[in-house]
Amino acid sequence: MKILGIESSCDETAAAVVEDGTRVISSVVASQVEEHKLYGGVVPEIASRRHAEAIVPVVHQALEQAGTALADIDAIAVTYAPGLIGALLVGVNFAKGLSLSTGIPLVPTHHLRSHIASNYISNPDLKPPFLCLVVSGGHSHIVLVEDYTKMRIIGRTRDDAAGEAFDKAARTMGMPYPGGIELDKVAQNGNPLAFKLPRPVVHDAPYDFSFSGLKTAVINLIHNSEQKGIEINKPDVCASFRYAVVDCLVTNFLKAAEDYNIKRLVIAGGVSANSLLRSTLAEECKKRGYEFYMPEKKWCGDNAAMVGSQGYYEYLSGRVAGTDLNAYATMSIEV
Repeated sequence: MKILGIESSCDETAAAVVEDGTRVISSVVASQVEEHKLYGGVVPEIASRRHAEAIVPVVHQALEQAGTALADIDAIAVTYAPGLIGALLVGVNFAKGLSLSTGIPLVPTHHLRSHIASNYISNPDLKPPFLCLVVSGGHSHIVLVEDYTKMRIIGRTRDDAAGEAFDKAARTMGMPYPGGIELDKVAQNGNPLAFKLPRPVVHDAPYDFSFSGLKTAVINLIHNSEQKGIEINKPDVCASFRYAVVDCLVTNFLKAAEDYNIKRLVIAGGVSANSLLRSTLAEECKKRGYEFYMPEKKWCGDNAAMVGSQGYYEYLSGRVAGTDLNAYATMSIEV
């Protein structure tokens, strides 16, 4: 079964053709990163306009690369939530028009579910149930994946997401957008124990995260040094901050796994490309005898292959939408 996936939730216009949820036949991504670098982050209005310009050629290219005609597509999966509403509407409305004109079924697909599904592409042997740590610029969740389309949140951030904290800390140090990637690179040459940073705890919810205080602590460290004319070692700051964030993520994730007696662990989302998070969890899972899965780095960021993968399972579960499908800026992964 071939699924055409379409993704436009933020600043990547993407389309892909995926077969049976695991085999990527083609994947095309038109990135806007270089333009948004000028502003230090994504400008929603610009993102929406660029999606409108790119979506037709991107979908055409994905079909052409796959050597597939629209008549051979079994369903169209499109990201409809969550994300920037204007950006989402470009993809949703294009997919609705394509579905209406061709008669191909339309499958609404949740962005975070798609990130989890990126693991089915990199690890075709992976099957639910498992526990997944979903970490990105806007989300930090611990999700119990009971089945391909049945999920339950057991932990989440109470304020900032891990990726947002990385990006803001990086921006404070003058690093270009997207800062989290650059911070991870710089941290490779630093001492993670050089600066003592807090590990915020949510006392009434042991699996929940809080990164706002940690983010503020590192920003204050940088600003105070600047005001005093003290030159701080940037690699050490990056390494210490990265170590603190990863420590919070890993600690809660492993506690949830132990309490729920789950021995198959998975990571997903843009921050799942972070080198320290990957290596730390791989090591900790090996110590405990847990199975550990992570997507290839090329599938960690926003792409349409993951949408086509999750769309396949949503379609098999009977989830099909009509022309009244709308986009939503926020929506729980549990829907």
